[in-house]
Amino acid sequence: MNMYVSNLGFQIRDEELKALFTEFGDVQSAKVILDRESGRSKGFAFVEMADQVGEQAMKELDGRFVDGRTMSVSIAKPKSTSNSGSFSQGRSRW
Repeated sequence: MNMYVSNLGFQIRDEELKALFTEFGDVQSAKVILDRESGRSKGFAFVEMADQVGEQAMKELDGRFVDGRTMSVSIAKPKSTSNSGSFSQGRSRW
């Protein structure tokens, strides 16, 4: 199960996030997303766990107050491959 974790404190790093979820079972991966230029957290992350323990972790951690913020945990949605903002949909730029 791949989970999307949002509204994270900007000081939380991968290891701390993993520790939060490990309380419920084995964490396959825990990755806080960082800004490429500044290296600072963007305030969200992805965590992968087995389905059964992931569901329990999601129920228990969604809405938990961590590092001064109430985090949100939900099932991650697959990346969209839409080109809705490009000019490659048959429209002319002129």
